[in-house]
Amino acid sequence: MSDAARHKPCPICRKPQVKEFAPFCSARCRDRDLARWLNDGYALPGPPVDPEDIAREE
Repeated sequence: MSDAARHKPCPICRKPQVKEFAPFCSARCRDRDLARWLNDGYALPGPPVDPEDIAREE
């Protein structure tokens, strides 16, 4: 891991990163980030899509 990456704070709690959990500081923050992804806490920019339209494409 580069020096610049080592000095970036954890994206969840802003504490220093730990190599074992990079880019996070702990397993707890890593798991909180995963929970955000799984619960639609993050989204990619773009127009809203109707789930029915996705089903028709497949």
